[in-house]
Amino acid sequence: MERRIVLPTAKEELAQLRAGDMVYISGTIYTARDAAHKRMAEALDEGKELPIDIKDNTIYYMGPSPAREGRPIGSAGPTTASRMDKYTPRLLDLGLSGMIGKGKRSKEVIDAIVRNGAVYFAAIGGAGALLSKTIVASEVVAYDDLGTEAIRKLTVENFPAIVVIDSLGTNLYESI
Repeated sequence: MERRIVLPTAKEELAQLRAGDMVYISGTIYTARDAAHKRMAEALDEGKELPIDIKDNTIYYMGPSPAREGRPIGSAGPTTASRMDKYTPRLLDLGLSGMIGKGKRSKEVIDAIVRNGAVYFAAIGGAGALLSKTIVASEVVAYDDLGTEAIRKLTVENFPAIVVIDSLGTNLYESI
């Protein structure tokens, strides 16, 4: 089924999505890759606040290339999600409602998705230049020293993704 959603959104709306649904995402999402996830875990271990409010928000596993003139961001393709698996259950338990990446997830992540009513979306790898055209604004909001791995706040319009693991734990990778 084809759907259009605006993020952030309530988990009740995410609960309506099913593995295999084609989704066009508009609204606000955040980027974070390996280094940013490690730094967030360290902050939590030290009892500090996260630099962003992850409750009901979605993280896109992506580190962009430099923006061309007149564009808010460069190529913006997804990173392999499994690289964040050791950090993800904790973030989901703190309220993260969605992730966008590519590739399979661990059993621990899938269990945390179900436990928290979250969703894992896949974006098309190798299509970073096309995906960047759906990003209308980009702003570094944390860990600027990490360069392309800094946390960014993105505004997207009709960002295409596929629901790979829905809130019930149905996994598209295992059903095809």
